[in-house]
Amino acid sequence: MKQHWRNVRPYVLAPLIYALVRLIGLTLRIETRGFERIAQNPGSRIMAGWHGRTLVAALFFRGQGLVTIISQSKDGEMQDRIFRWLGFRTIRGSTGRGGVTALRESIEALRQGAAMAFTPDGPRGPSGVVQQGIMIMAKKSGAALVPVGVSADRRWLAPTWDRYMVPKPFAKCLMVFGEPICLSPDADDASLEEARADFERQMHLLQAEAEAECGHPGA
Repeated sequence: MKQHWRNVRPYVLAPLIYALVRLIGLTLRIETRGFERIAQNPGSRIMAGWHGRTLVAALFFRGQGLVTIISQSKDGEMQDRIFRWLGFRTIRGSTGRGGVTALRESIEALRQGAAMAFTPDGPRGPSGVVQQGIMIMAKKSGAALVPVGVSADRRWLAPTWDRYMVPKPFAKCLMVFGEPICLSPDADDASLEEARADFERQMHLLQAEAEAECGHPGA
């Protein structure tokens, strides 16, 4: 019975979660800072926010055809359905399963000019640590890396590794977009690590800015 529930759970829960997300989304006020500058720049880009802040970004980018990577797990099947219903193009894979194929498909999509939404500390953490995958993706595709901080003034934080944030109905949400970062295609391992550490710092600064603006200093 337990195994049966695991198998059918994505098909049962996905429509319910999607409906709840859309319902909450109708009440939210999502403000952005710096997005106009990013939107005006041509070329591919990878917009990166922490794993625990994806709901607001999913609602903001709904219906815009952004590419995102979803794991091949059972929970990933549920997320894949929800994100496709929200108008995203999904690529399946993660560090555990299908990672190489997902990386290859992502690089190809970015080379063709796609915009991508990515969680550089996902899908398993550690939270707030940029993994090397996004750096390799940016280096090989030529896409710009865009750090994003996300918060909401009224929210629930789940007791999960990423403290997943669900804004409460009628909350004010804020997305702060940083300056794009472009990597040299000739960057060696040392340069890539230096860029990774700098990108991680930028993400934390923007996240802190968004948290403070929404009334959560030091969060």
